[in-house]
Amino acid sequence: MINPAIQNDFSYYRRTLNRMKLAKKDGNIKVRDELANRMSLFFAYPTPMMKVISETTAKFLDANKTTIPKENVNEALAVMANTCCDMVDKKRFDKPDTNLFCLRAMVGALILYDHIADGGAFNKKSPIHVKDCVTVLKAFNEANIDGLMNALRFTTVHLNDQDTPSAIKQLLAS
Repeated sequence: MINPAIQNDFSYYRRTLNRMKLAKKDGNIKVRDELANRMSLFFAYPTPMMKVISETTAKFLDANKTTIPKENVNEALAVMANTCCDMVDKKRFDKPDTNLFCLRAMVGALILYDHIADGGAFNKKSPIHVKDCVTVLKAFNEANIDGLMNALRFTTVHLNDQDTPSAIKQLLAS
């Protein structure tokens, strides 16, 4: 989210790959066109892994509606986000890396919940305490959290919905 270098490097590789094919020097190319195109599409998203996880989770829940209720998964994600927020807020861990891990898990759970829950994570009926999560995230000064803030701003589905409280929008805007 912060550094687009991998996408730029991969674009350069693809351009070079095309030049090599035109010059008929494509004998020892390790990554062929089809795979290169798929990789490029994967890296084009701001958080490619989060996109794959949310799509896979949604497909899995749709395919297993009778055995795994969506509400149970939503509840588990909400509990995870709120618990991680609480642990960082109450300083349960001394190591900054452990707290940063909790913040990453919190943001991941919040984004995934927003993608698969019907109303998303930002409406008033959401079990996730979004305002607390963002406040704790912004108050964390032991590491750079710009990437996590940008993930919340740009990879969530329901942030800009009309029923999202303006306080949450303002909190994420600043």
